[in-house]
Parts: sequence; C-alpha cells; structure tokens
Amino acid sequence: MTIQTQLIRKNVTSLYEQIAVQLRQEALGGAYGPTGKLPSEAELCERFAVSRVTVRLALAKLTEEGTVERKQGKGTYVAGKQVRHGLDALRSFHDSLVMQGLQPEMRLLSKEVVRLPEHLRERFGKHDRYCVLLERLHLVDGEPIAFGRSYLPREVETLGWEETERQPNYAILKSINGSGVARAEIAIRAQLADRDLARTLKVKTGTALLVMTRTSSYANDDCCDSSTFFIRPERYEFVASCAFQTK
Repeated sequence: MTIQTQLIRKNVTSLYEQIAVQLRQEALGGAYGPTGKLPSEAELCERFAVSRVTVRLALAKLTEEGTVERKQGKGTYVAGKQVRHGLDALRSFHDSLVMQGLQPEMRLLSKEVVRLPEHLRERFGKHDRYCVLLERLHLVDGEPIAFGRSYLPREVETLGWEETERQPNYAILKSINGSGVARAEIAIRAQLADRDLARTLKVKTGTALLVMTRTSSYANDDCCDSSTFFIRPERYEFVASCAFQTK
C-alpha cells in the first residue's frame, strides 16, 4: 500500500515544485537504496494524489538539474548512482552485487569445452589441455551491466545448464573442489566496445568499457578460473581500502 504525502495545495509554490523538493531530498539522502531507482510514475501519482502530468513536470525538473536520469522503458534513477566492487575481499562478481542489497541476474549465454588458451596451459596444470568456456551476461534491474567470459576446469562440464547458470564461478569451483578458491589476481583496464560487445551490453559501438581480468587459484597454486568482465562504467566503480604499514 502506498502512503500519501501531503502537499500544501494553496502554497504559492506549485505542486510539481513541492514534489521535486521532496524527491530531491530523498534522492540525495539515499532513500532509494543501492540501485537508486525511484518509484514509478503511477506510484508517485498515488503517493502525492496528483495527476501524471504533475509528476512528469517534477521529474523533468529533477532531470534538468541533474539530480535524476530517466531511462526509456527502465524508469527513473538517481544520477551517478553506482555499483561498488570492493577489491579488498575475495568474492565473485555476482556476489559483489548481492552484498549491496541488489538482486542481480546471471544469464548463461554459452557453455562449451574448448582447448585451453596457450597462456593458461601451464597455470591450469600440466596435464590439462581442455577447459570449459562460459559466457554470461550480468544484469541489474533487467539492464545489462557486464558481460563475462570465463575459462574453468573441465570438471564443470558435468554440471547441467540450469545449475551452471544459477551459481557464480566461485560457488561452482567449491562444489567440484571442496575447498574452493584460495587467491586471485585482478587487473583493471579500459577498452572500447566493438560491435558484438556493444550489442550484448546495449551500448553504442566505441563506448568506453571497464575491463576486469581475474585469475584465481586453488591453495596448491593451480589456476582454476581465468575470467574477463566487460563492464558498463556509468554505474560501476572499483574501490579498495588501504592503510599505511608501519615498520
């Protein structure tokens, strides 16, 4: 049930400006959670007991001043609201989204056995020549946020499509190894989206993307995960906590 917010109907300040003030305070105060998504126009109409025209005028004002941004078919979001990926803890890309209270979706696009790339052959074990290549699309609020390509041990081949789709890489590795990943190396760079990446992530060709390359190992130092994530940067940032070390 939506609780109505009372407006001063005889105030010299127009109704839509009063609504804009209220929504601005809420947006800047973090009232819309990790995603920064505002209620729908219909919900705002019910809350303020006004017409859709009045709500749209308020949202237009907030958009013009840069407080919110409106996305066709997706809704209205607090401008600049970003997903944060901590680099000071070992967790999967998917789990980093869940930790922020989001409800991310993983969509498995392909799963196939392939020959290990040359640069990974020694790291995956001397006798391994094949691995499983997974391609996944990560979404938040139904919108693509990253495309991931992962090389995993061939044992992953035994898992069914649905089981593979619903589990992040680290959970899959723990299920086949028992102890799971012990360490990981992460590198971050930038890259322009080619035509295929642009189509997958729903951006324009040539858009700048964040690229995170992650190489994970078991406790015995055997590589068990080599993943590359192509990430839309407008709603994503990497953070790390650092401290001075004293001698």
